[in-house]
Amino acid sequence: MSRPSLSWRSFTFMLLGILPVPSAVWAQASSNDSASLDTVTVIGEATASGDTTAPAFAGGQVAAGARVGTWGQRKAADVPFNVIGFTAELIENQQSETLADVLINDASVQSGYGYGNYAEKFQIRGFELDGEDIAYGGLYGVLPRQVVATNIAERVELFKGANAFANGVSPGGSGVGGAINVEPKRASDEPLTQLTTGVTDSGYVESGIELGRRFGDQNQFGVRASIERGRGDTAIDDEERRATSAVIGLDYRGERGRASLDIGHQSHTVNGGRPVVRVGSGLSRVPDAPSASSNHAPEWANTELETNFAMLRGEYDIADSWTAYAALGGSDTRESGIYATPTVNAEDGSATIGQMEVPYRAESMGGQAGLRGVFDTGAVSHQLDLGYSSVYRTTRSAYEMASPGLPTNIYQPADISLREPVFAGGDMNDPNLRSRTRNDGVSLSDTLGFLDDRLLFTLGARYQEVDVTNYDYDGNFDDNFSDTRLSPVYGVVVKPTKALSLYANHIEALQPGDTAPTTAVNAGQSIGLVEAKQNELGAKLDLGNLGGSLSLFEIEQPNAFTDTQTGIYDYYGEQRNRGVELSVYGEPLDGFRLLSSAMWIDPELTRTDDGTNQGNDAVGVPGYRLVLGSEWDIPQAPGWTLSGRAVRNGSQYLDAANQLEVDSWTRWDLGVRFAMPLNTNTLTLRANIENLTDENYWASATGGYLTQGEPRTVKLSAALDF
Repeated sequence: MSRPSLSWRSFTFMLLGILPVPSAVWAQASSNDSASLDTVTVIGEATASGDTTAPAFAGGQVAAGARVGTWGQRKAADVPFNVIGFTAELIENQQSETLADVLINDASVQSGYGYGNYAEKFQIRGFELDGEDIAYGGLYGVLPRQVVATNIAERVELFKGANAFANGVSPGGSGVGGAINVEPKRASDEPLTQLTTGVTDSGYVESGIELGRRFGDQNQFGVRASIERGRGDTAIDDEERRATSAVIGLDYRGERGRASLDIGHQSHTVNGGRPVVRVGSGLSRVPDAPSASSNHAPEWANTELETNFAMLRGEYDIADSWTAYAALGGSDTRESGIYATPTVNAEDGSATIGQMEVPYRAESMGGQAGLRGVFDTGAVSHQLDLGYSSVYRTTRSAYEMASPGLPTNIYQPADISLREPVFAGGDMNDPNLRSRTRNDGVSLSDTLGFLDDRLLFTLGARYQEVDVTNYDYDGNFDDNFSDTRLSPVYGVVVKPTKALSLYANHIEALQPGDTAPTTAVNAGQSIGLVEAKQNELGAKLDLGNLGGSLSLFEIEQPNAFTDTQTGIYDYYGEQRNRGVELSVYGEPLDGFRLLSSAMWIDPELTRTDDGTNQGNDAVGVPGYRLVLGSEWDIPQAPGWTLSGRAVRNGSQYLDAANQLEVDSWTRWDLGVRFAMPLNTNTLTLRANIENLTDENYWASATGGYLTQGEPRTVKLSAALDF
């Protein structure tokens, strides 16, 4: 039975309810641009709201907790998973414009572009996460799918590892190695008015305004608005971008109930955008990266992206220890673009480049509802959560393509004219329906606390339903995939001291399965959900002014291929990623802040087709990644702060045979800022240099193609708070 078409304009929001989490102790420290404050410990009777973000950790760059799926916001030391949240303060000081700019601070994340477009694609613990699978306040189906501007984010939170129980199956089905969540901005008790303006050395100019106010006799009503616009050339030759991002957040916080409404708009235009690079089968080595600022795209390559989105959330304390919660949100996306991706066929950079025009439409709706409570049975405490989550998405697209590909060279690009298409599919003016996806899940979990919650056991399971229907370009039914699965989670946290937490978990990931190719005996049949399994051990340290984590993990993901004996296409293969993660953050000395991390990983193909490539490294996964970052408030110059960051990426392979190796690379970033009082106002001046040495490098081979690193970019900005 077909489902009715969905429009974001027709959302009807009918919500109530939120959640109490048991008593918690948050170690909080704030820092500003001129001086750091001592650590403040806040002890409350209850951190009642699952939507109340954790305080910033010492140094102000990361948070002391993050959202853990349907559980809501939790203190990092209390959950058997590796989570970290990056704060708005960090985003502002580093002048981060998109999520990739923020997540470069974590060694477990590698960023690249999507194939054939300019979408930010992430790799967490060696597995891909697409831009359309990022949550907003824990809800899928709301955010723009290709690029997310950071001015809408109070926090950018990273859940490392498999997460089917915590988050359910994402709309696009990616995210085996981790999940990304963006927390909306909220008005604080202090009024906020901030004007910003910025410019890069290439001429990209942007400006923005931030407003925040609370009203009512108890400040129960809040308004937070953020608007940012930018336009100009980038550091890449002949590439020009325009961007607009606006969001308004309304919230109410009462004695027993809380609610919020976020409405946003985001648009991006890219003209002459530099694409990714494919490598032909005849090459014996990966070609050297061109000059960092060179552009191998034709001048007509472009894309226009526009998304309107909204989200409504509510919580209500139905009793002192029980809270009901619900959320509903959605987005309406409109995209169009003419894309050109070169394929290099010789070591001298000779390539062919195609031409394809694609209009794309997507409408999504996500929802959550549930009940959380805390209670005791004798000496054992319980944190119970019963939750439901759902995401529904439809996509529409068409295409026109010119052929054959024309000759060019990535080192000396040819001047290629736009041609008339020779192949087409669908209606370019009114694209037909291409897919319907619906993912529903019900989860139940209980965290049992012993010895005054110094020993925490988590047990739970999620029943997940996935239904995907695909259509051809004429809108005719093509195939349907439908499956269910029960995904368990087991976790334990042991706190031998107040500062140390030891943890372990078993959790799984789910993805919609493949369809057997026409060459297989079971051609056209869906082969079921892909179920990846993770086991992890770790430790977390919280010394008040210095924190960190250490984790050892193993993720096993099935891979599909056609058996040479039976001719059946199924999950016979496997990729196994084993790794070690280390992170350190905080303010160990007054005025000196750290944010550093490292990951070493062995991404082995443990089962392959007839043993071919057995034991090789998986495509696009570097063997290690290091991020060393710090800030220093200069004692002899009050108000002045120096910052620096070094990113080292290990080598990775572009092919499963491990014949094409992408070189390791190092990127250096520097920054300086000055905060000066102006009567009752504050003016903050910032200067950041990214890729200081203008290194020419391939940033990633994620997806089996090459994304080039950005050239040296100088960013200057001024922010006036009054």
